[in-house]
Amino acid sequence: MDHILDNPAFNALNTGNKELAKGNGEAKYFPSDISPFAGLAENTPDNFKLLYDVAPVNAVFGFITPTEIDFPGLWKVLQRMDVLQLVCETPARQAEADEQIVPLGEEHILAMLALTKLTNPGPFAQRTIDFGHYKGIFDGDKLIAMAGQRLNPAPYAEVSAVCTHPDYLGRGYAAQLILNHVHRIKAASGIPFLHVLSSNTRAIDLYKSLGFVTRKQISIYVIQKELV
Repeated sequence: MDHILDNPAFNALNTGNKELAKGNGEAKYFPSDISPFAGLAENTPDNFKLLYDVAPVNAVFGFITPTEIDFPGLWKVLQRMDVLQLVCETPARQAEADEQIVPLGEEHILAMLALTKLTNPGPFAQRTIDFGHYKGIFDGDKLIAMAGQRLNPAPYAEVSAVCTHPDYLGRGYAAQLILNHVHRIKAASGIPFLHVLSSNTRAIDLYKSLGFVTRKQISIYVIQKELV
């Protein structure tokens, strides 16, 4: 895996998200209340055994890979998702400010959990906010749209948890939030990227209209530590 984004979780755990990392030099993972992702320096049987040894009992991980993997018997594959990995080198337009975008903090966690449960943009847990940079749009006291940053395999930064309440779709809120993050990341000399299900054509069209281009099709496996 020659490119940083071929192994984004492991590289994030070694660079921009290293303060959150659990594990050892060859096998690392995030705490489950922050993110389900794990990664290996190389996808070898020995390293999968190392991950097994350091992982909590019954651990369930998301594992990102650009190639098909035959997981060792210590791990049970629960699901495989085909996704596109998109990168934004040049935003298509400036960030819009039609709505007030509010930084989200501890006091917003319950609302964030409720919105992500309703819209299912991907895994979002009690402490996912620890990745930082989460922002939202409100209708009064009601959180109606949000987006944040997740994996940070420097210099790349992943835009994640992009979601809008079903009653507020079609108003451009997602585009405003994504562009806000894109320009923030670019201002910090980073490169925005994201992952999206290959079947989610509506989201893919939106991302491409904002300047994202497909880098590669990859897979995310959901794997569980088997009891032996």
